[in-house]
Amino acid sequence: MNALALDLMLQTELPAATRGSQEAYGRIVHACQNTVTAIALAITRDVQASEDIAQEAFLKAWQQLDRLKNSASFLPWLRQITRNLARDWLRAQHGRPMSGEVAEIAIGMAADPGPTPAERLLQTEEELVATEIISSLPEDSRETLLLFYREGQSSQQVADLLGLSDAAVRKRLSRARAMVRDELLQRFGEFARATAPTAAFTMIVLGGLVGAMPAASAATAIGSGVLGSGLIGKISTGGLTTGGVTGGVAGGSLSVIFEQVTQHPASLSGLVGGVIGGLIGYAFTWWYLARFCQTAQERLQVRRFMALNATTGSVWLFCLMLASLLTTGWQAVAIITVVGLAAVNYQYLAILPRIMDPMLANPVNHSRRRGYGYVFGKQAIMLSSVLAVGAVLFVLVRTGRLAF
Repeated sequence: MNALALDLMLQTELPAATRGSQEAYGRIVHACQNTVTAIALAITRDVQASEDIAQEAFLKAWQQLDRLKNSASFLPWLRQITRNLARDWLRAQHGRPMSGEVAEIAIGMAADPGPTPAERLLQTEEELVATEIISSLPEDSRETLLLFYREGQSSQQVADLLGLSDAAVRKRLSRARAMVRDELLQRFGEFARATAPTAAFTMIVLGGLVGAMPAASAATAIGSGVLGSGLIGKISTGGLTTGGVTGGVAGGSLSVIFEQVTQHPASLSGLVGGVIGGLIGYAFTWWYLARFCQTAQERLQVRRFMALNATTGSVWLFCLMLASLLTTGWQAVAIITVVGLAAVNYQYLAILPRIMDPMLANPVNHSRRRGYGYVFGKQAIMLSSVLAVGAVLFVLVRTGRLAF
């Protein structure tokens, strides 16, 4: 995306994001994620930490969007947030004892039936080479070089994203090339491209937005219609926070209730959309939790939990559909909603911590703990539940099943 397209996108999407549109903010995240992760990686020299910091930077910006005066300030502001968080992380690591990552990698290589030891060794070697190169360069050259490879080797694109002139970027690139051998530089380019954030990164960030509404929209969410039909889509997206398939199940169920009672012709599309949202949420939730696993046994525990959650969510969806189609009152829908939420919340507040707490205590996962709280913390789970209950109440009142 060139500078003009990026400016136009920000002018269009930022007002909607400030009013609480997660979809608009998701498009912003996707456009800026290479820049933010590259800045964080240049400072921390740790790929996983850079992604966690980038996620935190996007969440912090989301919560403070009302502070922006114009769209042109967004990218410089976001870059500064990222640099501050990355330097805070770096200071927190100072003097910390070695985490035993080498031993953990060796254990994982022996226990994990996935990548072969040779593949793991090659990956580790590439990371070491990249770390060596990053450490040898000045910080500004690190940012420029990382972003250069992640943005299709366009110096003008890098200049636009970092707020520099094309000449300044070319000068930094030239200085970096003079300090690094061509062979190592080629390997570094492969590493930079291979570790660039994907669409999954955007989805993880969106999953963390459910419990972190922008200040400007929080006070007016109900009055402005956030709890209207648009909330159905938000709950499906929120499935990434409350357990993937659960959010999608809630979205699909509420779509069916609303559309069947009002005889909306698109009832099938509502169901399909909710189920698809749930499946996508399930896939990304599994992917996110699997990042914490260091052994085959830990992966098995997470897989069993996800199977239990998917089964619970599917039963909940079926019962809500049945209640919406076979009854005309509000009691059955309300009871099923409460029972379903209680079952799902028990899984995430009682069962999941027993599985994840030992993994979070592992020093290897230290840099990931903060992001985990945004996605599966008690506050995020409870706020998502409040949104789901509010949506059900809205639908029941809107369709005449419940009157105050």
